[in-house]
Amino acid sequence: MGEAIKAAIDAFASPVSIFVGSILVFAVFMTFPKQCTTRWVSAVFAVLFLAFFAFGLTDEHFRGIVTKPDNVPIVAMLFIFGYFTWFAMKKAVDNDERIAKGEPPWEKTEADEKVMVFPYLIYIEFVVALFCSIGLVLWSIFLKAPLEEPANPTISPNPSKAPWYFLGLQEMLVYFDPWIAGVLLPTFIILGLCALPYIDRDTKTSGFYSYAARKMPIMFFMFGFWILWILLIIVGTFLRGPNWNFFGPFEVWDVHKVVPLVNINLSEIIFIKWLSQGLPSNWFLREAPGILIVLFYFAVPPVLMAKTVCKKIYEKVGPERYGVFIILMLMMLALPIKMFLRWGFNLKYIVAIPEFFFNI
Repeated sequence: MGEAIKAAIDAFASPVSIFVGSILVFAVFMTFPKQCTTRWVSAVFAVLFLAFFAFGLTDEHFRGIVTKPDNVPIVAMLFIFGYFTWFAMKKAVDNDERIAKGEPPWEKTEADEKVMVFPYLIYIEFVVALFCSIGLVLWSIFLKAPLEEPANPTISPNPSKAPWYFLGLQEMLVYFDPWIAGVLLPTFIILGLCALPYIDRDTKTSGFYSYAARKMPIMFFMFGFWILWILLIIVGTFLRGPNWNFFGPFEVWDVHKVVPLVNINLSEIIFIKWLSQGLPSNWFLREAPGILIVLFYFAVPPVLMAKTVCKKIYEKVGPERYGVFIILMLMMLALPIKMFLRWGFNLKYIVAIPEFFFNI
């Protein structure tokens, strides 16, 4: 029975199903935060997650991956981030209900409770520091440092993985050129985080948890954090095996697994498949359809969204800051769009100009 369940999970586990399922769970959580943060619903999610993890530990392959010293912090990160995401949303929902009733948020009711820094705060910080030190000592005793033999330039490990905090970028390399996945997207991530306080400067809803006041920005931020960063780290850590092939959680990492590469560019689809002719020799004519699609993507949706789903944001922050926000958002959404185009249509590049090392 157990082996049948594992085989079913491995058969279901594909990049498409995992990402679609994660997006659906994320959409339900962000659409119904009040219901999803109730005691019983939260308990059901926690029990299901723990049951899957406990069941997985009965499998030797699964157990070997999650208990690997390098991967233990990633497993702990899932529990910690999951809890604090739930906690923050729970506090935000409670505050939104209080504000709707005309009551102040919890943070303002607690502002009158003043406590002296010394000795109360210093005492708490000292106790926490002791527990952290004890935890690090126990960690170092029971989890050995994953040291290997000296590096050999003639032998590369398979799979060759970056540190966990770069695994999201390494997963992006599957879908984008190195200059986009390794330079452009990280730059936009850093600039976007720096720009957030300047895009929405409303101080009326600052200083306390609230979801209703900034629903759209919070939704996009959480999508980028959980789906486009944490999920990519999970996939790169636990589901990417030899030759960077995708494996199910209970599937043995077979170095001889062969996945056919049938990815083609948009220009090849249009000219060779649809028009049954050769590719134009001029790079501009060859890639004109892809260039028009990219220009349309960055020109038309911002205008339409300013008049529909992002109308309140546009009126609140103005055209300049809205432009920065929407461009950052479209750059973020470009990653899942490109991923689904690769999985569903075997599309490698929308614009492929190897003459100038420019591929999108």
